[in-house]
Amino acid sequence: MNIILEGDKPIFQQIKEQIEDAIIDGFLAAEERIPSINEFAKEYQINPATANKGVNELVDRGVIYKKRGVGMFVSSDARRILIEERKQSFESSYLNPLISEAERLGITLEELIDMIGRKQQ
Repeated sequence: MNIILEGDKPIFQQIKEQIEDAIIDGFLAAEERIPSINEFAKEYQINPATANKGVNELVDRGVIYKKRGVGMFVSSDARRILIEERKQSFESSYLNPLISEAERLGITLEELIDMIGRKQQ
């Protein structure tokens, strides 16, 4: 797994999001082992507590699970969980503001669908 740390986001969040992306995109499959906290810390020269924070958020949400003495693994429901969360985030972050602005401008549902259809061509 190749994580590139950059930008203004906290490192733990970047690690968490890149693991999520790898699961959604199929680069990490269900039941596949992910790097350990110490492996993350060594690879990216960060404090293990920083890596642990991002990974623990995934554990808390049921995306990753720990096998004591063996490592951390992608749960069988990880991809479904992440896609459902992203769909909800997409709706609240993009779709709801889009619909509100369309209503404000008097754009009908049919016009909106037509606009989206033109963008897909």
